Amino acid sequence: MNHIMEKKNGFTRLHALLVDDDELAQVCRDLPESACSVQPHNYGVHIVSLSLTKIGEGLADPKLVLAWLLDAIGTPTWALGLLVPVRESLAMLPQLAISARIRSLPIRKTVYVSGCVVQGAAIISFGLLGWFAQMFSSGVSGIIAVLLIAVFALGRSLCSISHKDLLGKTVDMGRRGSVSGTTGTIAAMATLLLAVSYSFGWIPLTVPVVAWMVALGGACWLLAAFVFSLLREEPGATEGGIDGLAAVVAQLSLLRRDAQLRRLIITRTLLLSTALAPPFYIALSGDRAVSGLGTLGSFMIASAAASLSSAYIWGRVSDRSSRLVLMLAATLAVVANGLAAFIALAMPSVLQEASLLPVLLFVLMIAHQGVRLGRSVHVVDMADRDNRATYTALSNSVVGLILLAGGVFGVIAQWLGIGAVLLIFTSMAAMAIFAAAGLDDVQAT
Repeated sequence: MNHIMEKKNGFTRLHALLVDDDELAQVCRDLPESACSVQPHNYGVHIVSLSLTKIGEGLADPKLVLAWLLDAIGTPTWALGLLVPVRESLAMLPQLAISARIRSLPIRKTVYVSGCVVQGAAIISFGLLGWFAQMFSSGVSGIIAVLLIAVFALGRSLCSISHKDLLGKTVDMGRRGSVSGTTGTIAAMATLLLAVSYSFGWIPLTVPVVAWMVALGGACWLLAAFVFSLLREEPGATEGGIDGLAAVVAQLSLLRRDAQLRRLIITRTLLLSTALAPPFYIALSGDRAVSGLGTLGSFMIASAAASLSSAYIWGRVSDRSSRLVLMLAATLAVVANGLAAFIALAMPSVLQEASLLPVLLFVLMIAHQGVRLGRSVHVVDMADRDNRATYTALSNSVVGLILLAGGVFGVIAQWLGIGAVLLIFTSMAAMAIFAAAGLDDVQAT
């Protein structure tokens, strides 16, 4: 077996450290021998590069850090409200067209590298906006911020669609979940350290300092681009790639032909509640102060601790049954959102307990980690080498289109209260349990 001769380097040593089987006895289930021989090196590249991007996300989290920064420099509320929807929808919607372009490239790692560079440049610019905000009016700062998050989202779109394709080409089935799980754990440790530092005042919670940390997050993406350029990728098939409207029509036809893909998209849509709920937890806490520590540090700690304690476990379980992971994650979301909704509707005075909502957010973010890892591994393992990028792009684009309607929950919160929104999220998660139960156990096949 040629992979026995693979020269030891830092990446292959990392593979030996993290993978609990004997490298010399490695047998690849769905990789050709040429890709199998360099899998230890590529596994390490994925771990290091993806860890850097996730650390960047922790340093510049749009739901918490970027929102705090924009609020602190006085940008309008409409800009804050657009951060997450713009980021999520524009990261998903372009993927139908992008997947056709990627299909025409025999070497696809350059797409991922380019996406990392775009994201890094956008986030560094976000940090610069924080430093030089006094040069602009609040409205102009808001427009610049939304444009930057849109650019960031487009870079994220490039990375999202290309990485799943590259992961399937370079890492064998049974180890892909551990890549995401391990990197999530590493990044969570770094984010948790930052959250604790903010909470205890070890790092001053001021605009210049937070802007500098955001820019540091952007630098992590640039370094991740360099590391990923070291991936040893075999040329992939290029036939069958089509562009434009024809690509959209041809790929949308998969929804008619593939019942399992439809069910996965339905499950993902219902589980959007885990991504949309956290801002309502923060709003429910009544924490509006940007000059004090308030509960911001507690929420950041809860989010980071959830990733740290669950990401690796979710990844390992996903390699055995991504279907089960989605069902368990949906169950946890029902518990967290259900309790938050009950308290908001029936016992609002209990919300004065400072630790209550961060604890519930901790449970919810564990569920969210499971959703992210479970659906990512499921779509990779249910597809094959020829249609993996298409499946990923189609599911992401459809969910991204649905996500554009997520703003309606803000309107519902204004009319009926946050408790009503959380009750809707609870119902969505409950339905997701049954939707996920109908998915094939793709790892078993």
